Amino acid sequence: MKARYKAIVDEYAAAIRSGNLPAGTQLLTHRALSAGKRISLATATRVYAELEAMGLVSGETGRGTFVRDISLPAGLGTDQHVVASDVLDLNFNYPSLPEQTELLREAIRSLAMTGDLESGLRYQPHAGRQNDRNTIASWLRNAGISPSADDVLIVNGAQHGLTIAVMGLLKPGDVVAVDALTYPGFKALATLYHLELAPIPVGSDGPDLNALRQICQRRRVRAIYTMPTLHNPLGWVLSHAQRRELALIARTFDLIVLEDAAYAFLIHRPPSPLACYAPERTVYVTGFAKNIATGLRVGAVVCPAHMRGALERAVRATTWNTPSLMVSIACGWIKDGTIRRLELMKRRDARQRQVIAREILGDGNGVSHPSSYFIWLPLPCEIRAERIVNRLMQQQISVSTAEPFSTSQNVPHAIRLALGSVSLDKLRLALTAVKETIEYEKDI
Repeated sequence: MKARYKAIVDEYAAAIRSGNLPAGTQLLTHRALSAGKRISLATATRVYAELEAMGLVSGETGRGTFVRDISLPAGLGTDQHVVASDVLDLNFNYPSLPEQTELLREAIRSLAMTGDLESGLRYQPHAGRQNDRNTIASWLRNAGISPSADDVLIVNGAQHGLTIAVMGLLKPGDVVAVDALTYPGFKALATLYHLELAPIPVGSDGPDLNALRQICQRRRVRAIYTMPTLHNPLGWVLSHAQRRELALIARTFDLIVLEDAAYAFLIHRPPSPLACYAPERTVYVTGFAKNIATGLRVGAVVCPAHMRGALERAVRATTWNTPSLMVSIACGWIKDGTIRRLELMKRRDARQRQVIAREILGDGNGVSHPSSYFIWLPLPCEIRAERIVNRLMQQQISVSTAEPFSTSQNVPHAIRLALGSVSLDKLRLALTAVKETIEYEKDI
């Protein structure tokens, strides 16, 4: 009966998430559910209790059981949000080091004393000032690519880089191949610009490239969005062979490649970016949110010359230009080596946090890279992710289900743990609570 009970729970959960059972719908009484599904009254009661624990329904004494409004607030699913100060945030990553505040204070002082402040009051070129583009082009050589300054557009963070790529190069209705589990910010863009996402099955070491080829043979795919170096949320780093094959597929089917390198800095000496394998069709997007701080809204896009005009027009339509004061701070830190030092420290910090996670959660319990700031934690088949999330939130711990990351209809029961936003001591406390909550659910 346990398997039958879980199947009914999943049936209702799928109907609620898909909208087939909209918010406010009154569900069958416990007795009607028992009769309709040919289960005991106790089992029917347990089905509704499970749905309520998952946050999908609410029972009202004397009235019945109703579907809750589970629509996401605007902006949820991107890499920035605000949580209460007493909540331990394992939902979003905004890694920061204690010394960064003083670095910012010194940078502002230096800018005030020696920078051309007057220029910060005027419009800048859409793609950024030439000197700043030269500086960022030089910095990008550390990532394994060698763009000229003309190949670089300065943008307001990596998310803005993805936005201008979508706006400038794709049209509503275009099909974009994307990993079945992927960065929620791109899902949000796809919804906003009416793109159709074609999910690629994924494994522990990358997307199924044979499946991608079959998708392209069946569908008219316009682009592929990919994170080849430190995938979010699964943490893989594609091999040279996988990158060559992906580039070959892109050329065979004339795909635009949108390469997201937001977390690539955490990998020491990774394989060359896809922009090196298929430079004529790849838009390489990176930013300074993770290696410096999320408040520094500066990023870079590298693109082939034939795409540049469309992307510059998209910058003009969205922000006109990136604020020159923010760019000056980032470029100053590139020149004096601050960014290199911060990246080195954050690589060490991420590895330390992964060690703590393995100590507490156990080896083999989770999918991650030893240098990443997150862990993908599949749950035992009888445990529902929403129930874990709700129980943890009752303990003032915020984590994410698979829902924001999933691009297919089959949403796995898993949680993603972001490790980079709390102190090490609080991380230990939060991960211990995660482990104990899952163990508790196993015993129910």
